[in-house]
Amino acid sequence: MNLLPSGICFYLFVAVCWFTSRVDGSWWYMGSLGSQVMCDNIPGLVNKQRQLCRQHPDIMQAIGPGIKDWIGECQHQFQNHRWNCNTMARDHNVFGRLLLRSSREAAFVYAISSAGMVHTLTRACSQGELQSCSCDPTKKGSSRDSKGAFDWGGCSDHVEHAMRFSQAFVDAKERKERDARALMNLHNNRAGRKAVKRFMSLECKCHGVSGSCSVRTCWLALADFRRTGDHLRRRYNGAVQVAMNQYGTGFTAAQRLFKQPSKSDLVYFESSPDYCIRDQESGSVGTGGRVCNRTSRGVDSCEVMCCGRGYDTSRVSHTTKCECKFHWCCAVHCRDCQQEVDVHTCKGQT
Repeated sequence: MNLLPSGICFYLFVAVCWFTSRVDGSWWYMGSLGSQVMCDNIPGLVNKQRQLCRQHPDIMQAIGPGIKDWIGECQHQFQNHRWNCNTMARDHNVFGRLLLRSSREAAFVYAISSAGMVHTLTRACSQGELQSCSCDPTKKGSSRDSKGAFDWGGCSDHVEHAMRFSQAFVDAKERKERDARALMNLHNNRAGRKAVKRFMSLECKCHGVSGSCSVRTCWLALADFRRTGDHLRRRYNGAVQVAMNQYGTGFTAAQRLFKQPSKSDLVYFESSPDYCIRDQESGSVGTGGRVCNRTSRGVDSCEVMCCGRGYDTSRVSHTTKCECKFHWCCAVHCRDCQQEVDVHTCKGQT
């Protein structure tokens, strides 16, 4: 059984990436490279992915900013936790060996990367950046919602097109493998795509005499990606540990008392390391040097973050704006003030 997930390279100026012998290539770094060269040279892509890559170079170019967006969202969601979605570009693999384990962190990364691709491509379609899509062509004529009738107008975000392409491209490698880890990745990829669609909203503009809303023009719009990130973070908290069913075709809860996973749940096979110390085998970089909150009782507290190793305190000077005054018209003038603050950082392992 192949339990090795794809890795991520983050090169900006090279067209050929190389990896350690046990980490495959992945679409996750494709947006950083030249389109035709990258399609032919990235290791680990299956034929279907290479074919789609060559056919849609504009989509491949659009992926780049999206990769940065979902990695940034991942790091935002876990900024105060031992595992903080840290990247390891110096190892030619953005997440290092972390994703070799079928953990709930791996489940989250696959889900949010899939969601990030859908969100990026949906936005690119609406902005006219892609040849294969534009606004949603099915949103025409009239319709109704809880407030009554309305006319479709404006530019509805074409999320269905983005979901279809993302599924075809991202899932291609996993559908070829079809082992336990591939099924886990497919499930979490789908949960990520569904999360983007979940937060599509109907936005409307009123028309009528004196601002009345006798006629409404409406369109479907993407929500900010933060809402998707928040949702997937909640799914991470409630992720279901699973085992393969007796037929090898799906999942069952690993413990009888656990709920059976839904299509929107994140699933994982293996328990996570504690991420306290640097461990090359598990991909943990440890928490040595991480900033902690001495007065907190949560996961960002020095006791939790530092895993009982203690912390160092240093005094740092910060420049802040102070004594701001409004001057007519129309400016605000402030002084630069120096503020001394204590910064607490976790001790490294001994």
